[in-house]
Amino acid sequence: MKNKFTKEKIHRFLFGTKEKQGFLKQFVIYALLIAIGFVYLYPVFYMFSTSFMDTADLLDASVKWIPSRLYLQNYLDAASSMDFWRSLLKGIVIAGIPTILSVVTCMVVGYGFATFEFRGKKLLMALLIFSYILPSQVTMIPTYVLYSNMKLTGTIWAFVLPALFANGLNSPIFILIFYQFFRQVPRVLLEAAQIDGAGYWKSFFRIAIPSAGPAILTVFLFCFVWYWNESYLTELYVKGIAKSNPFWNNLVIQLKDFDSSFASKMNVGETSTSLNESVRMAATSLTILPLMIMYFFLQRHFVESIDRTGITGE
Repeated sequence: MKNKFTKEKIHRFLFGTKEKQGFLKQFVIYALLIAIGFVYLYPVFYMFSTSFMDTADLLDASVKWIPSRLYLQNYLDAASSMDFWRSLLKGIVIAGIPTILSVVTCMVVGYGFATFEFRGKKLLMALLIFSYILPSQVTMIPTYVLYSNMKLTGTIWAFVLPALFANGLNSPIFILIFYQFFRQVPRVLLEAAQIDGAGYWKSFFRIAIPSAGPAILTVFLFCFVWYWNESYLTELYVKGIAKSNPFWNNLVIQLKDFDSSFASKMNVGETSTSLNESVRMAATSLTILPLMIMYFFLQRHFVESIDRTGITGE
């Protein structure tokens, strides 16, 4: 009887019960999370570790992860070559304005799809999904020709104008997020507002928007990151390759052209350190640093938003 009790106890410990997970399941889950986290975090750790190394540490085979000293000159040289503060401000403008417009317009479109029934709704939803799965390379050349004819290339209007009409970067997925979220808003709230005399717009501003905080934050973060990291379209539409316009050189474009810009600084004698892996890693760190700071302050709200967008309504 004692051995039987021990076997049952061991079985519950390993495999768990209906109310509690067992050790084996928890071990597998945590092992997978640690392995996946390591895959994602390893390049980040390597980047920051290498960015603080001087030339001696790079040449020393015994120095792998921890530099002998924090060599901050790499960041100073990288920031000088990238014109960091000016490029940072331009990057915020390039990503921020289209992001705000996309959030507003996609929210209106998603609310319309979720609230109203009209002829051709299913067809428009199908076109919306198709426009999302359609590769951007298919429409890139026609879009560039259209923007050139409209005199939009080389200006921020190439991003602002499409976002103003809910056709910005990855807007279909944002419309679908708002559509799914507004479908979960209890219909009784909207019906009660209509009984009290509220129109569609008043219901939208008083009921839909206050309850859509999680979706708004989720869409804002994803949209800002995608606009921030989009180097090819930014260089093609906003910077304007044909005009060779250096005005809209944000941090991502500066990182793309970092070797040439650093060599130019070397020629005029503004830096005394030769280009190496540490300087490149420092430039990469400066490029993603604004996003990391933003995530650091908003991560708790972002996780809560993801959780709340999955809650079903009435």
